[in-house]
Amino acid sequence: MRDLDKRELIVKRIARELRDGFYVNLGIGMPTLVANQVPAGIDVILQSENGMLGIGPYPIEGEEDCDLINAGKETVSEMKGTAYFSSADSFAMIRGGHIDLSVLGAMEVDEQGSLANWMIPGKMVKGMGGAMDLVAGARRVIVAMEHTTRDSHPKILKKCTLPLTGVKVVNTIVTEMAVIQVTLAGLVLEEIAPGLEPDDVQRVTEPTLVVSPSLKVMEGS
Repeated sequence: MRDLDKRELIVKRIARELRDGFYVNLGIGMPTLVANQVPAGIDVILQSENGMLGIGPYPIEGEEDCDLINAGKETVSEMKGTAYFSSADSFAMIRGGHIDLSVLGAMEVDEQGSLANWMIPGKMVKGMGGAMDLVAGARRVIVAMEHTTRDSHPKILKKCTLPLTGVKVVNTIVTEMAVIQVTLAGLVLEEIAPGLEPDDVQRVTEPTLVVSPSLKVMEGS
């Protein structure tokens, strides 16, 4: 599967988790693509930690406004009623528990829902960003990531090896192969990509997966 197709499948599936009235923060990278997949009839308010509430889809080429950017410094559009404020107010909103859903990328997730997504030791780090605040303050955290590294090594591990962003903070993992819920009983395989079998997912997942009795085929929006 091409990288573009993988990302499209992932973000379309995550968009199905959006609910009317949700305040949602989309992390840098793949998660920002969810803004283009909000289902018709669903009214969500997208928040960016650099101080914008009411982000719209990516702008049409030629209609970009370089003053309107998200936390990843990408140009965005604004919705009717969009509000702008300081980073201090933005993080007060995050830390105060007012974000219903945060969608973040990840380098590693472990079987207890711990997340590593902000640095690789020895490599240049642009900055911590808002990830630590988001995983601590958001009511629900979904990880959007490809299932394996470019070297085909698992990214879902028994225990994270990279510096942690948060401990036991992830609720749901969505990859191009599966939808996995983090539970006290372990990682539950709830949905699987078309054409795959549970064993295909297990082969590239370090922890043992619990296959849901109601396992179904993963669908986009």
